[in-house]
Amino acid sequence: MAESKSPHDALEVEHQAVFAEKAGVADYKADAIEAENAEHNMTVLEAVKAYPMASFWAFVMSCTIIMESYDVFLIGNFVALPAFRAKYGIYHNEAEGYVIATKWQSALQVSGQLGALIGVFLAGPLTSRIGYRWATLTGLMLLNVFIFAFYFAKSLPVIFVSQLLEGLPWGIFIANAPAYCSEIVPIKLRAPATQMLQMFWAIGSIIVGAVTYSYHERADASAYEIPIALQWMFPTPLAILIFFAPESPWWLVRKGKLEAAARSVERLGRKSTANSGETVAMMRRVIELEKSDKKPNHIELFKGTDLRRTLIVCCVYAAQNLTGNLIANQAVYFFEQAGVSTDTAFALGLITSALQMIFVMLSWILTSYFGRRSIYLWGSAGNTILLVALGIAGSVGVSNAASLAQASLGLIVSVLFTLGPAPASWVIIGETSAIRLRPLTTGIGRATYYIVEIPCIFLASYMLNPTGGNLGGKCGYVWGGTGLICLIAAYFGLPEMKGRSYREIDIMFKRRIPARQWKKTEIDVRDDE
Repeated sequence: MAESKSPHDALEVEHQAVFAEKAGVADYKADAIEAENAEHNMTVLEAVKAYPMASFWAFVMSCTIIMESYDVFLIGNFVALPAFRAKYGIYHNEAEGYVIATKWQSALQVSGQLGALIGVFLAGPLTSRIGYRWATLTGLMLLNVFIFAFYFAKSLPVIFVSQLLEGLPWGIFIANAPAYCSEIVPIKLRAPATQMLQMFWAIGSIIVGAVTYSYHERADASAYEIPIALQWMFPTPLAILIFFAPESPWWLVRKGKLEAAARSVERLGRKSTANSGETVAMMRRVIELEKSDKKPNHIELFKGTDLRRTLIVCCVYAAQNLTGNLIANQAVYFFEQAGVSTDTAFALGLITSALQMIFVMLSWILTSYFGRRSIYLWGSAGNTILLVALGIAGSVGVSNAASLAQASLGLIVSVLFTLGPAPASWVIIGETSAIRLRPLTTGIGRATYYIVEIPCIFLASYMLNPTGGNLGGKCGYVWGGTGLICLIAAYFGLPEMKGRSYREIDIMFKRRIPARQWKKTEIDVRDDE
């Protein structure tokens, strides 16, 4: 006969179980504190040495941005390409020759963005379910197929549809890349890892500039067919690399796959310096802070403290279209409308793209040492002043000096944008969202970008096109005004997250600390709420 236990014995067993659970929590919290302190105490160079493969895989994932950049700038350059205008344009006058009708110029510019708008809404649920790797691989394979539609298109409506289809995988890439890059690197590398996205955006525009500059004098279809075909050089090599990439350990911890997360951490860092057990414990601690019985959904983005985080991400994304970015995207066409020759316009477009890449690299240093908020605000203020100056240069009459002034200011605005607001935006986007909701937040943020960009493209095309507003440099007044509004909103709403762990960021949002007080607020390493 089994021996019966007294109520006292049962109570003792229960107390022991509770004690063991608390001890386990204490041990894992102690490991989490050790890992967080280790990341805080690293220098940038120490972080690179400790996590060399994290830097490499962030570099690989950032390469996916080249494809959207390439095509956005390609369409922007096509409207200035003589062979493309002769094939698909309408005759305007003897001076202008053939031009793409304003409605089609705008439609082609927004077609990819419309597809990407759908893609970012697909990206969040898809990534939450299957992970960053498989979601990105799906997008790369789809892109290979959709490039065929663009290459064999023989009319503007078919080009429009092909660009819309290409936009679907772009939406996956642009939603996933900043989130993945910010999750696989330690605190000190979050800024350079996410700012690489802006560098690859510039690289895409450099490749386009070089290709279209090489072919712009051709009068046959090869002038635009070869640049289209060159898109195939990206997806397959990237797919092979990403197949071997580690999944984000944060995503694995969210799914309860702690052993897989530990192996991922070991693949990202040197085993001699990266303590995978402590790092996973740090991730568990943050995931527990954000724990919910519900599956991540878009409705949560607009509730409680997550609403503030969503608004910051959406506003930063929207501001990219309102502080000089559209001049950069249509640089060659802008230079033509400013009064310089087609040959010079393409050369200036290539110079602009090369300078943008250099300035993005400079921004790594500035953002790492001076913070995100400071660089974003000062860069936005500088751009706003220059945009107003561009408007003034466009208002002084038609002359060679005025044309050169407009072209110079357009170039400076496009380049300065990549020193301050643009690269800082990617860091802010990667850091602001809650870990649990990150794929959804970056998706809805990028959707805001496209929702704002699409009408702005129609406005920008109308303002520059000789069959539309024909404003030239006077468009600087419009973008200067919108840039000022964005600057004021950022001053009051954008917090400084430099050097903050995800646990600290979560706590500061939950405590509703005003944006301008974040820099001087201290969070104890033992705090969990």
